[in-house]
Amino acid sequence: MTTEEIAKAIKLTAQLMELHNENPFKVRSLSNAAFKLDKTNVNLEGLSLEQLEKIEGIGKSIAQRIIELNEKGETGDLRALLDKTPNGILDMLRIKGIGPKKVGQLWKELGIESVGELYYACNENRLVALKGFGEKTQAQVKKAIEFRMASEGKTHYAYALLAAQEIITEMQKRAKPGDMISFTGQIRRRCEIIEKIEILVDEEAELDLTLFQNSFNIRQEVIRVPKKDFAVKLFETTATAGHLEKLSLTGTLKGNSEKEIYENLGMQYIAPELREGLNEVDLARARKLPKLIEMSDLKGILHNHTTYSDGINTLREMAEHCRKLGYQYLGVCDHSRSAFYANGLEPERIIAQQKEIDELNKELAPFRIFKGIESDILYDGSLDYTDDVLASFDLVVASVHSILKMDKEKATARLIKAIENPYTTILGHPTGRLLLSREGYPIDHKKVIDACAANGVIMELNAHPHRLDIDWKWIPYCLERNVMVSINPDAHELEGYEDMFYGICVARKGMLTREMCFNAFTLDRMDDYLTSRKKK
Repeated sequence: MTTEEIAKAIKLTAQLMELHNENPFKVRSLSNAAFKLDKTNVNLEGLSLEQLEKIEGIGKSIAQRIIELNEKGETGDLRALLDKTPNGILDMLRIKGIGPKKVGQLWKELGIESVGELYYACNENRLVALKGFGEKTQAQVKKAIEFRMASEGKTHYAYALLAAQEIITEMQKRAKPGDMISFTGQIRRRCEIIEKIEILVDEEAELDLTLFQNSFNIRQEVIRVPKKDFAVKLFETTATAGHLEKLSLTGTLKGNSEKEIYENLGMQYIAPELREGLNEVDLARARKLPKLIEMSDLKGILHNHTTYSDGINTLREMAEHCRKLGYQYLGVCDHSRSAFYANGLEPERIIAQQKEIDELNKELAPFRIFKGIESDILYDGSLDYTDDVLASFDLVVASVHSILKMDKEKATARLIKAIENPYTTILGHPTGRLLLSREGYPIDHKKVIDACAANGVIMELNAHPHRLDIDWKWIPYCLERNVMVSINPDAHELEGYEDMFYGICVARKGMLTREMCFNAFTLDRMDDYLTSRKKK
């Protein structure tokens, strides 16, 4: 089993033990072990008991459990727990906002054994009378179920793209020269959430399309079209209905390429990712579409984590890999002291990290590591270090990680107070959303962006494919208010740097330019900017 699978099995064991009111100390021990294993990059497959016990955080009992999981795929106690738990209860454990104790209460006191029954009970107002629930919890449970139902059949762009590339690659292997094959639809527009993979194939291609499936089980559609109409059909199937409507089409579209089609319509070429039916058509008619940012424009990577907090790779490994990828600088922003669950840094550990950064900067020059922190925004909007500690950093990413249940007024005020802190450089993942998993807390985007403009704070576009936060639809307002955007991977391991690609995808949808992207600054310009900001 992979380390991730082992961590999930141990976490499930802890949840089921808690559900069935078993030893709370054992539950806590297993939960802690699962959390630590989920954060490690150590391959646990095939290790002996002695080797496992040498790994930090793994005691004898957990080591024995790992060996049993590797040998049998499950443990005896996990199997026993699963045997006495209805499948619908397992599904209920996946609902955000209710833990095993509350699920057990719903099961034993109301006889609810499925998500469907739970949703019906919410609609009948049956949860209100249960101890520890009330109207507010019932509303949250109902909302979580509705969010999950709305997300079914959808997937993140990152996974859909892998699946689509898998299909295309197989098609191209079997195609003959001259066959025309292309992504289209949501994939081609680089939407953050994908409902289905659409692939356009010319009718002359002798391909048995039933052979091409994807290992991610994402819904897919293959569209056949005469070769002579390929460009027009690609144009039509890529765009949203809103985009086509704004074109005010009269008559037949003409052109051997999409560029020709737009030229024949008397406008600039509109990149596929912009064809959403917003203001792109008006800008193209006025020939005012900007030159969109590209991967090659990025000069550095900011907001990254190392083993100093909850990252998998060391500071040296993260820096050397960043340099190897051709970037000029790295911003290290490990978690701050309030993020105790992520091994957040106390002041003495900050000193140790900054000392190591100084040493590495001498060794890796001209490559540069900037000393940063991801400082938690506390409930009252303050940051979780004193001014003298904040002053020791080159940059501060201010982010919310706790108490996410806020109304719009509270969330907006909390962010604005953090933005007004003179040490805040970047506002991190401003709504805290996790696509298809957790809605972001509601904020007044205009007020937050206006506050960034007034205080010279950079807006983060968190490039992790599960976040992509700030939503790209608000990037044009950032640009209107002269608020720069920083595309940050929030990388916790070397592979996390690859997420910059997904950040670029949605940044382009928001019409971000190189000039307005913070980490498109060269090293010298970034150094000058951060130095002058610290002096202020």
